[in-house]
Order: sequence, then C-alpha cells, then structure tokens
Amino acid sequence: MAMRAYWKGHLRLSLVNIGIELYTATSSSGRISLRQIHKPSGQRIHYQKIADGVGPVDTDDIVKGFELAKDEYVLLEPEDLDEIKLESRRTIDLVQFVNACEIDPRYFEKPYYVVPAEDEVAAEGFTVIREALRQSKMVGLGQMAVRGRDYVVAIRPCGKGLLLETLRFAEEIRSSDSVFDDIPDLEPEQEMLDLAEELIERKAAPFEAGAFESQYTEALRDLIEEKREAGAVSRDESDGVGSSGGRGNIVDLMEALKKSVEKGGSKKRKTSNRSASQNPNRTRPHDPWPT
Repeated sequence: MAMRAYWKGHLRLSLVNIGIELYTATSSSGRISLRQIHKPSGQRIHYQKIADGVGPVDTDDIVKGFELAKDEYVLLEPEDLDEIKLESRRTIDLVQFVNACEIDPRYFEKPYYVVPAEDEVAAEGFTVIREALRQSKMVGLGQMAVRGRDYVVAIRPCGKGLLLETLRFAEEIRSSDSVFDDIPDLEPEQEMLDLAEELIERKAAPFEAGAFESQYTEALRDLIEEKREAGAVSRDESDGVGSSGGRGNIVDLMEALKKSVEKGGSKKRKTSNRSASQNPNRTRPHDPWPT
C-alpha cells in the first residue's frame, strides 16, 4: 500500500520554486502497545472525562483553559482558537543556510522525507537544490505552517531525496545550567584521559542503527507468545453491551503478534561488522550527509 503524503506544497529557493511532497520518516509499528484490561471480566478499561464535584461531563461542555493560578483559568472557546490558527502555507521558503554542526541536537524534533512532485520540472529543480546543499555541506532553514501552527524546519540531503526536520523554538528548550551547575569542576589526570581516549578510538565505527535492537521489545514479544501458547488469553465473555469489540481486537492483536514473531526470524545479535553492501543506508564515518 502506497504511503500517503503528510503535506504537499512548494519549496522555494530565491526564484527556484518546485513542487514537493512530505512523508513521515518514522513509524510506531515496531512498538508493542499494551492495553489496560479489567482482569475479572476481560474487558478493556476506558476513561471518562470527569469534573470535580460534577461527575462525568459532555464533550460539548468542555473548553480549553490556561491556568493563571490554582483553580483559576482563562477560558478559551473553540472559536477563539480558530481565529488565531495560522493559514496553512503551501510554500517553504529557504531563508538561511547554516553548517550542519551549528544546530544544537536538542532543537531537532521530527523528521520527514521530501520528494519532488511528479513532473520533470520539479525533479530537475529538486536535484539542483539537493546537490547544491550536499556539495556546500549546508542545511537550509525555513518555516512552514500546517494544521494551524507554524514550524521552523531544517532541510538537508538524504540519499536521493531530502530530509526535512521540524525544529523546536528556543523557548521550548530548557537551560542546562540548572542541571549541570552542581557537577564538580575536576581536572582529570592526563594518564586517565589518554586511556579513555584510547578506548574510544578502539570502539570507533560508522553508525549503524540496525546494529542495535531493543532487548525489552524482544523479551516482551517472547513473553506474550509464551503466554498465548500456554492459553493465558483473556476473552470478553459479555454480551457486547458497552464494549467496542474487545474480543475481536484481542484476536487481531494475537495474529499481528504471531506475524511479528515469525517476521523477526533469528534472534542472533546483529553486529556492526556488516559491509556497506549489506546495509546500503549506512552513513560514511563522521558524514552528516547520508547517500
């Protein structure tokens, strides 16, 4: 099934204006989601919206509010928030270029793949921008507005395409001073420093994300499969009133887990000694420009 574009618009560099599409670069499908279950009945736990002293409330009676002090809020109606929503802009202007190492890693938020629109003109302009960024070793900065809010974005080459990363605003980053201030100021002995540097040099290698696996996720898959085979499966035996098909969801989850386990194959630990031909997406040593 083809991926659905998250956003479609234009990327502009001065007078060069090309059509582009954005696709999410991350996926949560590799994570295992656990549900809360009422053990005696086997039914899913659901949450109600409750107001203190009132009890369950209607969704239509809920508004958002900013807390000024304890139990004191500025209420914001949906129409108030609609008025300040930014109109989605269909153009990302590259307004500044910086060296990749100049951007503090704390600012990076979420990555997206960028591809040209399906026409020759866009493909040609896209290639020019991509290769110019690659050769100059620079990252393009701009802003985009989507779904009512704006984002600062950084764009860099990524293989045949581009990688767009949304950045946090400066006010969203906590200062490290209050956290690091209590670290004692020590002068390490040179011999100890030399030994540490030697150890670092011995273990230096190109980064390969596939060389690392979540031991917890694998253990959780094994535990679930072990319990499934032992028959420790809870089923909602109620008449379905007030439920949302819990039994079917459990069966579907088990089928998905079985397929995940089968797909996992061998449990042999991966190493970082694989050749580039085995992992075509690996980056060059100390190279922020994956090809």
